[in-house]
Amino acid sequence: MLTIEIDAHIGGVNDISFAHPNKQLCVVTCGDDKTIEVREADEDWAEGREGTNKLAIMEAEGIRTSLTMAKIIAKYSEKLRKIIKQEKRRSQIKNSGIEINDFPGGSDGFEMVSKFCYNNGTIQITVSNVSVLHCCAVFLGMTEKISPHNLLRQTEIFLQEMFYWSWNDTLICLKSLESFFSLADSCGLVEKLMFSLLAKIAQNSGINSLISSSSSSSSSSSAETLSGFKYLPAKKFWWFEDLTILSPKTIEYFAKNLCSYGGENNSLVLTRFLLHYLQTSVRRKGNLNSRSQYNGLADTTVDGVISMGKSSFSCRTLFWVMRVVAGFVLSRSCRAGLERLIGGMLDQASLDDLLVSGKDGGVYDVSLVMRLIRLFLHSDKKDGNYFVQKMKKVGRLMDKYLGEIAPDQSLKMSKFLGVAESLPDCARDCFDGVYRAIDIYLESHPTLSLEERSRLCRCLDYEKLTLESCKDLAKNPRVPPRIAVQALASQHSSMPSISKCTTRNQIALHNKSIDSQESFRGESVDIKLNIQRMQWRVVELEKVCREMKEQMSKMRDGRVIIAPQNRALPRMC
Repeated sequence: MLTIEIDAHIGGVNDISFAHPNKQLCVVTCGDDKTIEVREADEDWAEGREGTNKLAIMEAEGIRTSLTMAKIIAKYSEKLRKIIKQEKRRSQIKNSGIEINDFPGGSDGFEMVSKFCYNNGTIQITVSNVSVLHCCAVFLGMTEKISPHNLLRQTEIFLQEMFYWSWNDTLICLKSLESFFSLADSCGLVEKLMFSLLAKIAQNSGINSLISSSSSSSSSSSAETLSGFKYLPAKKFWWFEDLTILSPKTIEYFAKNLCSYGGENNSLVLTRFLLHYLQTSVRRKGNLNSRSQYNGLADTTVDGVISMGKSSFSCRTLFWVMRVVAGFVLSRSCRAGLERLIGGMLDQASLDDLLVSGKDGGVYDVSLVMRLIRLFLHSDKKDGNYFVQKMKKVGRLMDKYLGEIAPDQSLKMSKFLGVAESLPDCARDCFDGVYRAIDIYLESHPTLSLEERSRLCRCLDYEKLTLESCKDLAKNPRVPPRIAVQALASQHSSMPSISKCTTRNQIALHNKSIDSQESFRGESVDIKLNIQRMQWRVVELEKVCREMKEQMSKMRDGRVIIAPQNRALPRMC
């Protein structure tokens, strides 16, 4: 085993080559920093008297070695030949090095080029290494001008058969160039592979004009989008899953070549694929830092969704889109456009759609729902009666939503009230659902003060409570007594409205039968008497409480002894 020291690279050294032409030692190395260095070394350097990074060379195993001479590499590379000449002219100092940055393929690319040079200009070219070899040949200037039938020419001949490759071969070649995508794009390799990929998609999916115009697919696909994108026809979208192995940069190039955004030919098919790609990426990439490279692609996807709008996406599908892109950083305009689109269709949403996971410690994203309600209220109001019906539908939906979020102990009262008071009173015919949600919230937040509980209950319209709910409110120990009195007084002052809130069946019977009218009037009299009794009992209870407080304060001062009282406390009901 020979141990030497090399001060050549940042990080480890992956490949090293030795030569001894004209009794002078030459070393060619490639390291983790994707640079190549050619050094002239003397015996002192080889013995390890200079440098800092130690490298152990094994004869049979350990770090790989290739005995490629620097002179042979320069024979096929115009760039390397010029660099060596420039370094020799620039300095006569021993141990001078040559550094080449951003070498295509890193150490693997250097190893393949070394094998090509050492084997007298021959190497086995396959679909998995042709992109690396081609870009290395371009990078090093390995053209016919330097050597006949050089590496660049051989790779070009191999790439001429690209359109006869299989689908998997094309994907493998595209995947292999992602680490040096910019260089591959500059030499036209990415464009050729992408055109071959699109041709195979159009040929095997039955889309005759996918590249030029994909608008014809919108009508046939719109029905499928109503239930989301989970069930995709295998024949037409067989390529969706295969392309998920490609990097975001490659997919962006794919989207640009289809000309799907910013022009007349908006493609619903491409937007569906991008959503599928992002959803798959979220499942595969657990680290949020790795998702940052997908942000531009997420913006492109949302732009496509907004451009097609309500005609191609249902409200449920739009909520699904929002969940897919929630893990990425969208631009403000894209996020606002998506929320505006959903807000205009809020009357078509279901409770499950609204239950979006919270971001600030809460179980649900209540702020999002509040923004959607505001957008709904500012949407088109040309047909007044129709909009009122839509608003009542949203009101019933918000009552269910309030009941769902009320048990969340981290939910602030301001947000609960923000949802409860976001709609005008005309959006609700009855406030029983709001009262039930308030009762759940009070039970889940027992530390609320009397003032906070009163503020919470004041969002109720007491006149739109049914008699059963009003009775329950009066008996509820979590509701402040004054609120109970106000609710009972409102019921008493608006007795006709109470009759409307009982049930529709009672109103129908009232209109049909005189006997039912008389019985209902009798019931109304009983209701009035019960309300008067309850009001009196509440007043008596407050009076007794005041007396007890006064006596307790005197007892603490040691001034009086409380005499037993025989009067019983009034009952609430």
